Amino acid sequence: MTHSGLYPKFPVLLVDDEVEWLESFSFTLEYQAGITHVMTCSQSHDVMALLKEQPFSLVILDMTMPPPTGEQLLPLITAEYPDVPVVVLSGLNQLDTAVNCMKLGATDYYTKTTEISHLMTGLKRILTEQDLRRELQTLKSGLLSYGLNHPDVFEEIVTRSPMMVSVFKYLEAVACSCEPILIVGESGSGKELIAKAVHRLSCPDAPWVAVNVAGLDDTAFSDTLFGHVRGAFTGADKPREGMIAKAAGGVLFLDEIGDLSLQSQVKLLRLLQEKEYFALGSDAPRQVEARIICATNCDLAGKQQSGAFRKDLYYRLCSHQVVLPPLRERSEDLPLLLTHFLEQAADQLNKEVPTYPPQLPVLLSTYHFPGNIRELRGMVYDALSQHRQGILSMDVFRQAIAIDESDKNAPTSCPITGRVMFPEQLPTLDEVAGQLVDEAMKRSQGNQSIASKLLGISQPALSRRLKKSSESCA
Repeated sequence: MTHSGLYPKFPVLLVDDEVEWLESFSFTLEYQAGITHVMTCSQSHDVMALLKEQPFSLVILDMTMPPPTGEQLLPLITAEYPDVPVVVLSGLNQLDTAVNCMKLGATDYYTKTTEISHLMTGLKRILTEQDLRRELQTLKSGLLSYGLNHPDVFEEIVTRSPMMVSVFKYLEAVACSCEPILIVGESGSGKELIAKAVHRLSCPDAPWVAVNVAGLDDTAFSDTLFGHVRGAFTGADKPREGMIAKAAGGVLFLDEIGDLSLQSQVKLLRLLQEKEYFALGSDAPRQVEARIICATNCDLAGKQQSGAFRKDLYYRLCSHQVVLPPLRERSEDLPLLLTHFLEQAADQLNKEVPTYPPQLPVLLSTYHFPGNIRELRGMVYDALSQHRQGILSMDVFRQAIAIDESDKNAPTSCPITGRVMFPEQLPTLDEVAGQLVDEAMKRSQGNQSIASKLLGISQPALSRRLKKSSESCA
């Protein structure tokens, strides 16, 4: 017999040779868990045919039945329908049987004597996860019902946010334009993913070249982008092809342009306006044949008003501007991203994907996420690396949120109120800088991002200082 209902989308299949138990358990599912969409099967040899006829959200399988038994059916179901979770419900409370079922692919194992509330909670959790997984797969497959012309281009971006879909539509509209695109968004909000989507929209088979310009002085910026000819400067014993030439026909992605010096901004402006550049040491102009996409986490409008960013460059970049919403404005994406990163981390760490408590997305939705999606990913990887068994603990997430909140309430700096005492023989600036870097790395426990904030310098500048220290010690 079949019961129809609204929850879940696809029916739950109950398999047991005891008809009375099937009727009783169907009633329990409906009134204890609200699971009204149930189909029962008392003949185990009909199971595979039923699975072939229609999709199911979940199979609840009894172990002890006339052949084929549940133990014989289990590997067949998991092999042919790996996306359908199977819960074994047995009258036997045997550890060996439970372990064997899990090895054969069962999602969970319960005895018929299990407390009913515990059993219903477990089944609802599995169905909720299945719905999330199906929704995520739909997004990955590009089956977006928002009228996108190329939904497959955005399948790497896990979202169901209307704000993000508006961004996708805008990118489709400007993808074929020759004008540069400026992507503005907080750190960790996915600016490079958006730039790669533009690359796939406009020239998927052409080169993709990404350059982070933060921390580059004017000479390094020019040499990196434009290249140089032999003899352009001391040590230039052979010519170098710049990143613009390497990106010819494709996309050149310049990240963190808000950190460019004013001198480098002039060169970027000429590059965008004149569509030409000069390799260092050369008088021959070269044509720009790459689509240029820039990104920043800075408020460029504020910087240009203060004189830190050129107005003409700012207006030149605003031809096509994309503003990415921060994660705190995309709370509907939290469950999707959480599931996505758990699957990703489990694959990389060679672990099973754990179940997370339903309170976790609620907890995360109360957090402001200054590091956005990158921060959430870090939390998930940290939590899974410490996970051993059972339901994923919320402790790592609570601790990360608590640390950030305490950091916000702490003073941002500790001013020196008195004179610093020096020995008679003054240390060099390099020696003092080295000691400061060592102390910052010690206090941050080796975290360069935190150490750079303690020192008030950019992370690339800290990396260069650490490299210089290591080379001097070698």
